[in-house]
Amino acid sequence: MANLLHNERVKLRAMLFNAAAGACFTVGVAAPIAAGVFYGVGGTVSLRALAVGAIFWLGAVAGLHGLAYRALKGLRDD
Repeated sequence: MANLLHNERVKLRAMLFNAAAGACFTVGVAAPIAAGVFYGVGGTVSLRALAVGAIFWLGAVAGLHGLAYRALKGLRDD
């Protein structure tokens, strides 16, 4: 029973990291791209700034997803 409880906690932690990664992707990559498509790029934000921001957020996504993957390695056998 202790292994089951431990595994559920590990899966919950992995889900938290993966959900945070999804939120980072939405906020930092998908939303600016959608804004650029629907409202046009230019004026206040340059294309270079969008690219740098997307690279930063994709790094955050990869890091958080990696933490989720590593957390799942902590699962115990019954």
